[in-house]
Amino acid sequence: MNKPKMATEKGVPSNSRVLMLLSQLERMNGDTMLVDADMGRQVTSKILHLIQTQEKTRKEVMSKGSSGMEVILASLENTRDLQTILNILYILNELLTVGGGRRVGVFVSKGGTGVLLQLVLSASKDTPPSEELLLQLHSLLAKVGPKDRKLGVKARLNGALNVTVTLLKQNLQNNKLLLPCLQVLRVYSANSVNAISLGKNGVVDLMFKIIGPYSKKNTTLLKVSLDTLGVLLKSKTNARRAVDRGHVPVLLAVYQDWHRNDTRHRHMLIRKGLLTCLKNVTNIKLGRKAFVDADGMRVLYNTSTECLPVRTLDPLVNTSSLIMRKCFPKNRLPLPTIKSVYQHLLPHLSAGGPVALLYSQAPGGASRKQVYVKPSRVDDVVDESDDNEEAEGDTENDTENEEDEKDHHAANDDIETDLNKLRPRENTRRPFDELRVYERFFLELSEDFQGFNFETQKTGVTGTQASNKTQRPIILPTAQALPPKRPIPARAESHLAKGEHASSPAPPPPLELDSILISKDQDCPPRHAPRPTPEAGLEQELAQKMERVSLEGAGPPSGAGGLGEVAGGRQVQPPLLAGGMVGGVVGGVASWRAAGGGGGVEGLGEEGPEEEGAVLEVPDTALLLPLHDPDLYVEMVKSTSSVPQFSEVAYPDYFGHVAPTFREPILERVYGVQRSKIFQDIERMIHPNDILDKVVYDLDAPSCPVLDDGESLKFNSQFESGNLRKAIQVRKFEYDLVLNSDINSNHYHQWFYFEVSGMRVGAPYRFNIINCEKSNSQFNYGMQVLMYSVQEAISGSPRWVRTGTDICYYKNHFSRSSLAAGGQKGRSYYTTTFSTAFSHRDDVCYFAYHYPYTYSTLKMHLAKLEALQTPQIYLRQDVLCETLGGNPCPLLTITAMPESTSNEHICQLRNRPLVFLSSRVHPGETNASWVMKGTLEFLMGTSPQAHSLRETYIFKIVPMLNPDGVINGNHRCSLSGEDLNRQWQSPVPDLHPTIYHTKSLLQYLAAIQRAPLVFCDYHGHSRKKNVFMYGCSVKETVWQSNINATSCDLHEDLGYRTLPKILSQTAPAFSMASCSFVVERSKEATARVVVWREIGVQRSYTMESTLCGCDQGKYKGLQIGTRELEEMGAQFCVALLRLKRLTSPLELRHHPHLLDVEGDMIETRVKVASSPTTYVLEEDEPAFLEEVDYSAESNDEDPDNDPDNDPQDSLVRSEANHRDSLT
Repeated sequence: MNKPKMATEKGVPSNSRVLMLLSQLERMNGDTMLVDADMGRQVTSKILHLIQTQEKTRKEVMSKGSSGMEVILASLENTRDLQTILNILYILNELLTVGGGRRVGVFVSKGGTGVLLQLVLSASKDTPPSEELLLQLHSLLAKVGPKDRKLGVKARLNGALNVTVTLLKQNLQNNKLLLPCLQVLRVYSANSVNAISLGKNGVVDLMFKIIGPYSKKNTTLLKVSLDTLGVLLKSKTNARRAVDRGHVPVLLAVYQDWHRNDTRHRHMLIRKGLLTCLKNVTNIKLGRKAFVDADGMRVLYNTSTECLPVRTLDPLVNTSSLIMRKCFPKNRLPLPTIKSVYQHLLPHLSAGGPVALLYSQAPGGASRKQVYVKPSRVDDVVDESDDNEEAEGDTENDTENEEDEKDHHAANDDIETDLNKLRPRENTRRPFDELRVYERFFLELSEDFQGFNFETQKTGVTGTQASNKTQRPIILPTAQALPPKRPIPARAESHLAKGEHASSPAPPPPLELDSILISKDQDCPPRHAPRPTPEAGLEQELAQKMERVSLEGAGPPSGAGGLGEVAGGRQVQPPLLAGGMVGGVVGGVASWRAAGGGGGVEGLGEEGPEEEGAVLEVPDTALLLPLHDPDLYVEMVKSTSSVPQFSEVAYPDYFGHVAPTFREPILERVYGVQRSKIFQDIERMIHPNDILDKVVYDLDAPSCPVLDDGESLKFNSQFESGNLRKAIQVRKFEYDLVLNSDINSNHYHQWFYFEVSGMRVGAPYRFNIINCEKSNSQFNYGMQVLMYSVQEAISGSPRWVRTGTDICYYKNHFSRSSLAAGGQKGRSYYTTTFSTAFSHRDDVCYFAYHYPYTYSTLKMHLAKLEALQTPQIYLRQDVLCETLGGNPCPLLTITAMPESTSNEHICQLRNRPLVFLSSRVHPGETNASWVMKGTLEFLMGTSPQAHSLRETYIFKIVPMLNPDGVINGNHRCSLSGEDLNRQWQSPVPDLHPTIYHTKSLLQYLAAIQRAPLVFCDYHGHSRKKNVFMYGCSVKETVWQSNINATSCDLHEDLGYRTLPKILSQTAPAFSMASCSFVVERSKEATARVVVWREIGVQRSYTMESTLCGCDQGKYKGLQIGTRELEEMGAQFCVALLRLKRLTSPLELRHHPHLLDVEGDMIETRVKVASSPTTYVLEEDEPAFLEEVDYSAESNDEDPDNDPDNDPQDSLVRSEANHRDSLT
């Protein structure tokens, strides 16, 4: 070995005593050390004495630039004298004991571990071996080993591993030497090959000889042996070996003994070590079976229950909970098949599509109108492998940030790195002759308006009328009996009588959006609309009466709950309630008459219409909700086609929803709630006799509901947008609920909407939705479910309210089939659980994932919006296409009418830029429809902003891209069983008609050089808070992917950030920090990316609205409601006004009132960049420096991710690129 030359750090005196001794030791290295052993002992003894007595000498030896460590290691390697070696080991021990990891790192980097391993091998060959030498060597290895990742490999290759094992076996009673050997073995075992080798050499069995029952002696030794055993048992081979030797019952018995005797909890680490061994051994199937056979569930349940009162024992409770959940026997869902209850005939099956995977082709091939084929391989399969994912998943201490950090690297892998795919391709790829057919949807671009009367003429064009559809009986479901007539509050009675609106007190104040002037008072005519004449009022009254006439034609068979003949053969005009309730509106008050507790028509026929029953007077919700009309809603339901042929109407959709005036804060989670719920689930296995397991509702059963014994709740979901497949009563007040899959699918379980009745007042009911699929939910972070009480609606408060306590979301013991989990094995479902108590007797309550917004509600709202039309508003409603289910997909055109028929005014209309909006491609994201409702109401309003907006843009709006999914209670898919927001690249007309024709509209606009200025698709997000946007940027995608790109590739106008920036300043719920403009591979077929890439729309966005609430701004700490969602839709319109001002300032000369309207909205200055059409908002801080957040888009199956890169680096990089773009 080359002799190192002693070097000193600058500033350290060269005459330092220890440095002089080290120089002397350096000169002795080599032959002198072997010849003059006494001199070596003396020098090393002096160095040891100095290091032990003087702190400064340690610093001098280990100081930066000093070669003291090299000299010491060279001497250790060269000497053969035992005392000299021991002295040097003592020196190293002193040096490495203090100073932290830096000194150990220096030792490892200088090759110190290799020298120690070589000495271990040499010492083992001595006869007899020196116990003190082996003790010091292993003590040092235990201290420095964790810093050397390759220590295990080195030890195995040079034979030191076997030396340590032999030493361990020979010194089981020598605790002094046993402890460092175990510590070194713990380090060695981190290498999987070493762990298997140690298992073969009997080390696992040796550990069980050391581990014993409770004792106050040798606790440190026991702790280290448990740590070593825990590492060894991570190997499945060793885990099987432990099971085969019968060690699982031993671990349980020892743990029980320590739990029983450690009353002062001084040895929690030992108890935790025993649980860690159990946790690792139960990672395999054999280990789980052995654990259950040894009554491990009961042992851990009982011990954990006793630990609950002591907060410091939470690590034991959490680990025990994890083990019990893992060992809980995996079960199939209590369903005959995991595919949806309902099936829909498709024109054809696309090869490789989701339905093709579920069903095999019938013999003889498939025709376009074939009978639906037989199922093949769709049942749930319990995975029997030893793979156990999510080892440390849902503990009480999990946070959103932890989950985001785990998924961050996966998100980086998803970022698009192909520059060719990042460059927009403004190519329709379709001949113009093929697109010419869509010209009829853009009449405003060719209309000369010569036939329009600009004083009274309306331009509205409605879609398919209800009378054109096949009519069927419609039922309003209710409880079997309702309380007697409930008086209407005096404040409501005073103005509900028909014809008294003019003289009665004013109705409740209109639901105005904060800071947005939107008049919603139906009693007052629009500002520019002519007053209705007496003849018009009479026609309106007659129309209202005609709307209450029941459907013509034969009803369903007797007892089916439809309309039928009453005594005397007179047809009942009002809609019929499921419990035999007759509804109507008399004198502005909706009254309901109970006709007995029978089922539908039969009960009414027996009692007769003259039989006096309970009459309920319900406030006319039209007074509270100008855009809601219960009778009109029923008419819209009649023309809605559903796969299950729904014949009932849910009360909330009929009565409507009035946003509450009180705040609903984000629920503060009670500590330990998830753990307590899991323990209650485990009790089912421990005490099976306490479980009722009674099916009370089942869509798979021939007759549904299946049970009505008066002791259980009654459930129902057979109405538009309803989703509940099965309800099982497990305890007196606890129910397991199973959601239905999306039609023609075997998964996507998240949206729920169902009815509950037959409850007891004040009873603590618990509901468990047991087949959720996402790995996390905002239910863990303060979100509550929504409940609608019919009794409250009757009392004058028709509204959805946030409800539920003890809410949490966790993985359960129901196994997911690999067919339903994208081919991944070992997956489990998740449970959403919440508890509630009902306040009213004989109530009918509805629960929903979010505020429901049905397709029939949309049709009703569109019909009511037409009534808001003034001669100055151009409103046209077209039917874009018909869906697979036979429902029309509406397309709206909204702009301002030209001031006259002059060429100048007509050209001004035709030259307005287009804004294209869409919504509700995912049925379960109902918040998107509420945002769209706010947008539509604003656009049809009479405020100056709305008028300016209509004069500025032409709006093309598809308010519901997936009507079939909404109608049938799907969460994500259409009737094709596919996510429509993944079909934009190549939509199939027969399978994805709404996407195909919407894209065709955009392609037509691109072909005539009229691509929209803004495209925005409204969505909802289930795992993030606030409202935010996703956009598309080449530059920001390149920043995050670190790919090489030229300055030409990165040249990009930052205008795509302007609209989100404006929203962050005007909309209280909007968060710029949550926005992302990164293009991901998994999103290349979404609307946002396709419209950006193929249509060439730079401002192409997805706007995501939270399902939970906000954690910033005005609404911080509050759950979001329909009022805030509608406000967001209106604020989006206001932001478009600001955007127009920033992008085309010269046009303001023609709209001076726009400056007046906008002047008070944003107090910011505008400066012109090098491009004359690019404006940047100038604020106190540099513009557009928000940290980019590349989370998954729109509630996707992929988890949401937040960046964990250095924010400062991101800001610097963003600022530099921003300056580049301006130059």
